[in-house]
Amino acid sequence: MVHYWLMKSEPEECSIDDALAAPGATVPWTGVRNYQARNFMRDGMQIGDGVLFYHSSCAEPGIVGLARVASGTRPDPTQFDPASPYFDPKSPPDPPRWLLLDVQALKKTRLIGLPELRATPELAEMVVLQRGSRLSITPVSEAHWRFITEQLLGG
Repeated sequence: MVHYWLMKSEPEECSIDDALAAPGATVPWTGVRNYQARNFMRDGMQIGDGVLFYHSSCAEPGIVGLARVASGTRPDPTQFDPASPYFDPKSPPDPPRWLLLDVQALKKTRLIGLPELRATPELAEMVVLQRGSRLSITPVSEAHWRFITEQLLGG
């Protein structure tokens, strides 16, 4: 069964254009440092799941592309690299605390900005729109996925 997810990335770190330009249009999703988001990757995400690629911490946050989960999880090497902003000196190598998976960008879309998402009644229950929701990875219902891909993006 295919599941759907919204994955946030800061465009300075990995934009939809960066992902599309990567070999095989596939990037490792490094730097997740929230246990709930990590657990979504570890326990919920499967190869082939749909991804709404979302730019965050930028002038116009919002959905900017479609992608898919392209691998299972593996240890995130940035947790062991003292030069990385994602270094975690408390993460043991076995078992490691933080994981990553690969995301394959499928296409860039028009920007569906946060104001448009908030103004769309059909999307009112999306996790990303709930007060206090700051997770970098959130589940997306099949109804929300279909509305976004079929209605807002036109198929």
